[in-house]
Amino acid sequence: MCHQCNYPRLLKQSGLSPTKNRLTVLEVVGNNNSPLNTRQIYTTLRRNHEINRVTVYRILDLLVEKGILERLSGGGRSFYYGLAPNDHHHPHPHFYCTSCGNIECLNPESLFLDVAPLERTYPGVIQGVAVRVDGVCKNCLQRV
Repeated sequence: MCHQCNYPRLLKQSGLSPTKNRLTVLEVVGNNNSPLNTRQIYTTLRRNHEINRVTVYRILDLLVEKGILERLSGGGRSFYYGLAPNDHHHPHPHFYCTSCGNIECLNPESLFLDVAPLERTYPGVIQGVAVRVDGVCKNCLQRV
């Protein structure tokens, strides 16, 4: 969750108008402690906001394309969305529970990854690195 991000400014810096729908989607994703899947985002939005499901998908795609959100693989064909790294939201790994399917943000310092050797040896351009740790979360362990 990022309380320091100025969502209208993030949109404007990316060349997007801060429309009500874009801001609302961005606030739902950005104000959560962990990434959300599309069903969670849509359900949350529908509580207080009249919005079409297709509109939500299009906004999510646009925000990912502009680098405001990041799309994380949740296993299979599902995706989760969280804030992309910015001045107030540092890159960090994620934990994926293979039992319940939830994704949690891990502390940026919990896993150090030095990409410099990879950048020196890989002949292409690396645009990003995503780290996902798979396992069973504490809640699922307690249920066993």
